[in-house]
Amino acid sequence: MSKYEPLWDFVRAKESDAFTLSFEEIKGIFGFPIDHSFLNFKKELLAYGYEVGKISLKQQTVQFLKKDKKE
Repeated sequence: MSKYEPLWDFVRAKESDAFTLSFEEIKGIFGFPIDHSFLNFKKELLAYGYEVGKISLKQQTVQFLKKDKKE
């Protein structure tokens, strides 16, 4: 089980085509701040039907995009 699984479950439950979460909101979901390991673990999100879009360090946000089922 990945340490990011609670976040992946949250993203899957959103059922939205695209949305953005702040670093603070992500911290609230699983109780610790996002770190550089997120870049390695983000590929796990594909199994949940989503991918990570833009990560903004300036705005401290992460964009999540629903994968097109036709691919």
